[in-house]
Amino acid sequence: MQINNHRSSQPEIGILEWFRPGEYEEVEQAIQDMKDLGIDKLRTGISWADWYTSDAPKWFDWMWKKLGTAVEVLPCFLYTPPSLGEVPKTSSPPRNLKSYADFIDIMITRYGDYFEWAELWNEPNNTLEYDFTRDYSWSKFSTMIRMASYWAQHRGKKTLLGGMSPIDPNWLRMMAENGTLEFIDAIGIHGFPEVFDEQWNGWDEKIQEVRDVLDHFKMKKEIWISEVGFSTWQHDEVKQYREFLNVLNTDADRVYWYGLKDLDPALATTGGFHLDERDYHFGLKTAREKKKLLFRLIEDEGLENIRNLPHIQKHYHPPAGDSYILITGGAGFVGTNLAEKLLRAGHRVMIYDNLSREGVMTNLSWLQKNFGDQLIIQIADIREQEILRQSIRKASAVFHFSAQVAVTTSLTDPTIDFDVNIRGTLNVLEAIRHSDHQPPLIFTSTNKVYGDLHEITFLNKNTRYTPENPTIRQHGISEKQPLIFHSPYGCSKGAADQYVLDYCKSYGLQSTVFRMSCIFGPHQFGNEDQGWVAHFLISTLTDQPITIDGNGHQVRDILYIDDLTDAFLLALQNIENIAGEAFNIGGGPRNSISLIELLGLIEDQIGAMTEIQFDSWRRGDQQYYVSDTSKFEKATGWKPRHTVREGVKNLHQWLVKNRNLEPERLLETQ
Repeated sequence: MQINNHRSSQPEIGILEWFRPGEYEEVEQAIQDMKDLGIDKLRTGISWADWYTSDAPKWFDWMWKKLGTAVEVLPCFLYTPPSLGEVPKTSSPPRNLKSYADFIDIMITRYGDYFEWAELWNEPNNTLEYDFTRDYSWSKFSTMIRMASYWAQHRGKKTLLGGMSPIDPNWLRMMAENGTLEFIDAIGIHGFPEVFDEQWNGWDEKIQEVRDVLDHFKMKKEIWISEVGFSTWQHDEVKQYREFLNVLNTDADRVYWYGLKDLDPALATTGGFHLDERDYHFGLKTAREKKKLLFRLIEDEGLENIRNLPHIQKHYHPPAGDSYILITGGAGFVGTNLAEKLLRAGHRVMIYDNLSREGVMTNLSWLQKNFGDQLIIQIADIREQEILRQSIRKASAVFHFSAQVAVTTSLTDPTIDFDVNIRGTLNVLEAIRHSDHQPPLIFTSTNKVYGDLHEITFLNKNTRYTPENPTIRQHGISEKQPLIFHSPYGCSKGAADQYVLDYCKSYGLQSTVFRMSCIFGPHQFGNEDQGWVAHFLISTLTDQPITIDGNGHQVRDILYIDDLTDAFLLALQNIENIAGEAFNIGGGPRNSISLIELLGLIEDQIGAMTEIQFDSWRRGDQQYYVSDTSKFEKATGWKPRHTVREGVKNLHQWLVKNRNLEPERLLETQ
């Protein structure tokens, strides 16, 4: 997609969001979202039909005050009450055309302090459904709009003619000839390039069609794109971002982007219940409030900088040049560190990531700044099968890290967990299987495939749990431990783990699995759900309280990231000998530590402590997990080089240098 970058300024930007009566929380959230985005213009529908329902005044009074005092509201007045229409449907034209102007007058009288512009529409496209065979159908609509626009201007409001979709210069010419545009201040147009508008020649042509009509009648009107958006129903969030850039570069005076949030899948659209799945995915956030790429880019960079993001790239066909090592989820903590090591060794690397996790855009920008054209950036979702297949065509090896990684998230939304972790991994395997050269695959699984380990007896001694079994106490949990998938996360990663191993047996792929314990190090943006070592350090440095689920005596073996990337490279070197095998990987018994012990180590190293709060045990949590890494050590000669203390020191220094997280109270005492 070629993006027009000639415009030096950009249109005023607004958001389109519709609210149903009683959606109080949705209105509150929309106001907060717009504040986060730095956008203060909202277009929303005001249903004439809803106004005549019993609880309407209470709802509209609250909504108008809430929205009107927070943002600049553009009300779109539409939907005839069935009792007033020519036929008993909300999209019917009113029997008495003046009734529409009377409704506008009611709104201005009651809520006029909250809006400057009024959009006049009432669904003329749907009017054709009833009056298409009669020549006067659009004449009636024109008369209705002329009366309403005259009265709105008389009451001190500016008027927008509701958006044409598709754009029809002949219709607009007729509206001008009928005198309807006399009291109109701006012309609205709609467009959904490459979603619904399949034959799309660009915004410049569409806007020029409107401008030509206005010039012919010697009229000066603003031109607004009052509804535009892109559906991410196929998970292409980069395309949504690019279509946003395209509309920013138009000569329109104002643009309203549709919309803030995906439609709730339990609701029907105006076209019907799930008759067109595209209708459900136009939001900047998902229906479950997860921010999409465009939301995060606007929030982080601001509208003024949204064009200048060279790290937001997508290749719909294999990039030119030699082969590369592909890392899915490559902008994450583990992927960034592996990419850095490979790039410093002179390898060409493709990062494949949808940038959905916190901090990954910072990681990606850092990699591009330091390695330039040696790095190939592919912003794509693991569920985009064709893009993935194209990306694997020239890959010499594949490291598959892309995943939904949090147990808590999997419990909240197990379907996403399934789609990303199982289906996504199957997409990778199938792309490799059907490629010409079938590159080797290294996949990161999890210790959660072994369940909660309740079949093992642990003793609670001092500050940690300890296995009663001396063999486990000395060596840790081996690959002989039975697989017991627990939680949707454990099930999805465990199933993916088994698929990777079976594709070696069934199809001969050179694939291997790492069942990882806790990894930590630079480029990690830890939180309560994942990356707890970094989370503890960051919380201590920023003087934020830490909540521990359980008693804090849970034990993990933690592995510094450099030791893990060493293991990855050794696995790739030895892939012919270890294909079809799974390996437990972590710091081992020598690098085991409990949560409470780690907080003590952090306090000792940086001279600061933080408030600790305790909560109930997390479902499926393991009291103890320490990896027995002897199988991988024997196969490759690998051993961890960093102790827990060394690794924590390194991460602390990186956080101070790169994120400026040294507490002020510490600096004052130095």
